[in-house]
This record gives sequence, structure tokens and C-alpha cells, in this order.
Amino acid sequence: MTLTGKQDKQATTGAAQRIEPLVEQLLGGPLPVRVRMWDGSETGAADGPLVHVRSRRALRRLLWATGELGLAEAYITGDVDVEGDLAEGLRAMRLAVRERGLRAPRPGVGGRLRAAGTALRLGAVGPRPPVPAARAGLHGVLHSKSRDRAAISHHYDLSNDFYALLLDETMAYSCGYWTSDAPGYEAVDAQHDKLELICRKLDLRPGARLLDIGCGWGSLTLYAAQRHGVRVTAVTLAREQAAHVRAQVAERNLEDLVEVRCCDYRDIGLAPGHEGGYDAVSTIEMGEHVGDAEYPAFTATLHAMVRPQGRVLVQQMSRGRDAPGGGAFIESYIAPDMHMRPLGETVALLESAGLEVRDVEALREHYVLTVDAWRRTLEGNQREFVDLVGEETVRVWRLYLAGGALAFEERRMGVDQILSVRPQETGTAGMPATRRGWCAPAAPAARDGESVGATG
Repeated sequence: MTLTGKQDKQATTGAAQRIEPLVEQLLGGPLPVRVRMWDGSETGAADGPLVHVRSRRALRRLLWATGELGLAEAYITGDVDVEGDLAEGLRAMRLAVRERGLRAPRPGVGGRLRAAGTALRLGAVGPRPPVPAARAGLHGVLHSKSRDRAAISHHYDLSNDFYALLLDETMAYSCGYWTSDAPGYEAVDAQHDKLELICRKLDLRPGARLLDIGCGWGSLTLYAAQRHGVRVTAVTLAREQAAHVRAQVAERNLEDLVEVRCCDYRDIGLAPGHEGGYDAVSTIEMGEHVGDAEYPAFTATLHAMVRPQGRVLVQQMSRGRDAPGGGAFIESYIAPDMHMRPLGETVALLESAGLEVRDVEALREHYVLTVDAWRRTLEGNQREFVDLVGEETVRVWRLYLAGGALAFEERRMGVDQILSVRPQETGTAGMPATRRGWCAPAAPAARDGESVGATG
């Protein structure tokens, strides 16, 4: 048989053709992508993104872990790849699914038997493939202090060097505030503008006392102390983060302004001299880790920590009303035990704790820009990232950032700044009558070596 004849025969009898009817049954419609199997056979949409199934092990992963998690793990291990830009591939897949109205039916016994038979004929049946090492393995009671510490450590203690390469000089691992589209305006500028906006909303002035819960690598803590002369208690559960912030405090000679505590938010307590409460409390994208049942106690802590007429700013991710928030991949590899709720539910919980919500600002589109900046950095420095954390972890992050930007773009996820105040018993809040005070254009951010609190 000639080579052309072999190719023609393969086109009708290859692995792709054998699996196509099963996949279309599971999807509830035609394939929205082009699929190339390990034997070179192809099927699916001629103009769709090319998904390369590199080995039988990919099918075995899907048999053992159906749906999103199985697909994600097949990608993480390299058993499945997407040709070209991953984010564009995911976007095209989701667009095709929406346009065609594909809805995966729940397979019955017959469907499962047909799937097993197809896998058997393709030689894909076998023991469960090893779980990728990057997957979180948590134990213990959900949202116990020990389990929460392990969950935070899984993601945030990956490596300070990794995050230093991924993030900009602020080391802010949260949504930026993009105030300009002028040439030369970059992610670092958006982070400085976000930090200044938070300081303005919290009315931070020299000598004010700020509690920064979930301080990360200290972007807000260091900015508030160095730029505005604020006395900050910075709290994080991640040891790597605490070590980084302490080193930066020493390097910038801020020891008289900043205290770093590596502890659970439930163990903060009011520090000596703070019996009247902090002037302000911030928690920047930490509330997602608190848990559903635990969130009322968390908001009660925010209320207890701030003095009457003191302000609380919560920057937190939310999910769309009908969106799942997170998902099997995120919860297994990125943020185990994370819980997101619609924005309105978070506002209600803050109000129930006795805080008065005074302003809500949606930053959803800002996060698309922020995550895209991180993704470009990852793609542009892939070799350095692999050397730091290994190929599988880099693939986890490629999938996480590409999928995350798309989730914000499509409004399945959002992020909001929620500003609230603890009124006095008489109802007096001490807030300005308008937003003018914090909506004014941000002053240029102070850099290392500039005077503290130069603009008040």
C-alpha cells in the first residue's frame, strides 16, 4: 500500500474517528475543536483550535477523572496540548460551545459502558495515572487553622523567587487599577494607582494605625508606611511572605512603623496600645480563603478590629449569580478550599456584622488587564520559570492565568473594592459627603528613598 493509501485509511479508521462519536455524545453536539490523536489521525472542526492528544494516557485520565479536572491534569502532564496561544484557544472553544448551544448530558450506564468499550479498543484502559505533584493534598477539618495554613502554604509559599519573577516591583498579587491607556503605562503603574486608591479610601494619614489582613508580599503595608507614614500591623499565614515583608521592612528602615505577624486572622487580637481599635482595616483578596460558614465570624473580626468611625476596605473576588466560582482545577491546584459568592451576599454579610457599606467599585475589567500582564511575563520567561518550579507547575500556571483572564472577561468572576465604616452608636460615620476625596487623580507614587508622608 502506498503512503497516500495508508494516510487515507488512517483518516477513516484512526483513533480520532473511533472516539469522535463518543465525544460528540458526551458533549451533546459536534466537536467545537480540531483534535489530533497520538497516531496522527484528526477529526472535529476544521477551523477550530487544534487540541493534540499525545498519548493514550490522556484518555485514561479522563476515564478516572471525568470533566474539567481530568482535562486539566491531562494538560498539566503534557498528555494533551493546545497548539498556539492557550488563552486564544480556550476563548475560541468557549465561543464555539456557546454558539452551538452544546450542553453535556449526564451519561447513563449505557454511555459509560460504550466509553469503556471505546477506551478498551484504543488501549487506553489501565490503572489510574499518577496524580501530578502540583496537586494540593489537604487533610483535616475544613477551615481548621492547620488546614487553612496548609492551603495558604500550597499556593503562596511556592517560592518568593517565582513570584518576584512573575510580579512587578510592588510584588502585588492582586488586581491592579488601570487609570490610563497611554503608551508607557504598565502593570506596575496600575498597582501603584491601586495602592494609592486604597490609602485614599481608608483616609490614611501619618500616624494612623492600619491592620492589613492577608498582607501578601507587603505591597500595601510598605506603600502605606513609606508613602503615608502609617503604622501598620501586617498579617499573613504564609511564612515565605512574612519573611519577604520583614526583609523589606528592614531594607527600607521601616521597623518603627511596621510589625509583621505570621498568624491566622482568628489569632490577631488587638495589640498593646490599640485597645481602641485600628483606624483602618484592609483585606485585599484574602476573603476568598475564609470559607462560607466562617465568613460571618470573619466580618465580625473586621468590625471588632476597627474603632468607631474607622474604615474597612475589602477587595475580594466574586462569582456570577449562576457561575460556579473556582472549579475542580482551581480548587485542586491553585486555591484549595476557596469560596466565592456573588457580590451582594458579601455586602449583606458586612452589613450584618455592624459595618455600614458606603461604596462599591467593580474592577472586573481591570483584572483582565492584570492577569494578562502576568501571563505575558510567564510566557516570555518560560525557561526561567521551569528552572525555578518545574515544567508541570509552569503548565498549571499557564492554564490558571489563561482561564482566569477568560473568566473575568466573560463575567463568570468579578472583583470589587467594598468600602465600609463602623459607625458610632449614634449613627455618626465621620465619612465625607461625596467621593471627591478619594476619586481625585492619584499623586505620583513615592519611590524608595523619598520622604514618608510627603503629600499627607
